[in-house]
Amino acid sequence: MAGVATWTTRSYAQKPSMPVIGYLCPESPELFASRLQAFHQGLGEAGFVEGRNVKIDFQWANGQYSRLPGLAAELVARNVDVLVAPGGAPVALAAKAASTTKPIVFEMGGDPVQLHVVDSLSRPGGNITGVSSLSVDVSPKRLEFMRDLMPTATKLMVVVNPTSPTAQSQLQKLHAAADTLGVRLEILGASKEAEFDSVFAAVAKDGASGLVFTSDPYFAFRSSQLAALAVKYRVPAITQTRDFPIAGGLMSYGGDFMQSHRRAGIYAGRILMGEKPSDLPVQLVTKVELVINLKAAKLLGHAFSSAFVAGADEVIE
Repeated sequence: MAGVATWTTRSYAQKPSMPVIGYLCPESPELFASRLQAFHQGLGEAGFVEGRNVKIDFQWANGQYSRLPGLAAELVARNVDVLVAPGGAPVALAAKAASTTKPIVFEMGGDPVQLHVVDSLSRPGGNITGVSSLSVDVSPKRLEFMRDLMPTATKLMVVVNPTSPTAQSQLQKLHAAADTLGVRLEILGASKEAEFDSVFAAVAKDGASGLVFTSDPYFAFRSSQLAALAVKYRVPAITQTRDFPIAGGLMSYGGDFMQSHRRAGIYAGRILMGEKPSDLPVQLVTKVELVINLKAAKLLGHAFSSAFVAGADEVIE
C-alpha cells in the first residue's frame, strides 16, 4: 500500500493543474484578433503558451458594454487565477467592481487614477494593475492635425461617445485646444452603430468641416465601418487607431495598441508566476503614432503638405 501511495503522490506532482486566465473582452473575437495576438505574444515572453501551460477562459461582450459587469462576475465565480480586462476603461471598471481579491490586469486609455481604477500609478494597491496608453490624452493633438490640414476652417466637428467614462475630460481638453487654435467646435454624440451614418451626413451637410473622433474603444473597433462612411460622404476625419486609415480613412493619431496589449500579456504571466498586482506599477505606453492615407486625401481634395507627410510615422500610398 505504501508503494501505491508514493506512486500516486508523485503522479499528481508531475501533473500540476494548469492555471486559468479569465479574459474579459468588450468586443468579438474577430474585431479583437490583432490585440489578442499581441496579448499572446506578451504572455509567451513571460513563459506561458495557451493550451500548453495555461488555459484562457474567454467572455466576449460583442460590443454590448452593459454586459461587462455580469461577464466579469461570471469569470470571478469560475475562480480563474487572474482576470485580464483589456480594451478600455469600461472593461477595467467592470473587472474592478467584480472582485477585491482576484488578481486583475487591465489595458485601457485615460488616467487610471482619475477614473478610480487604481490608487496611484507607482503603487496601484489592492488586487489590480495594468497598462495605460496615451490615446485619450492626445485627443487635442488630433484636433490640431485636422486644423493643420484645413487652415481656413473656422469650425470643426467632434464625435464623442456620451457613455464613455472619459468623455467629459476629453471634451474639456478639446475645447481648450480649440480656443488656442481659434476654431469653434460642434459636438456630435454617438454610442451606437446606428448613429454613425447620421454623424457623417451632418458633417457632409455642413460643408468643409473636418471630423475629429474622441478616443473610445467603441469607435476604434469599428474603424472599417467609419472609414466606409467617410468615403461615402467625402468627409475628412481622424480617429485614434491606425485601423482607420488602413481601411481607407484619412488619418489617425493615438497610442500603439499592439504594445499595450503585449505588455498586458507580460503582466498576466508575471502574476501567474507569483508576483502580486500591488507590486507591479501601472505601465504607461508612451509610443504615439500618426498614420496618413494619401489616396484618401486625394479623394477628399485635401492634400497633405510635404511637412505633414514627413512627420507621419506611416504613409499609406
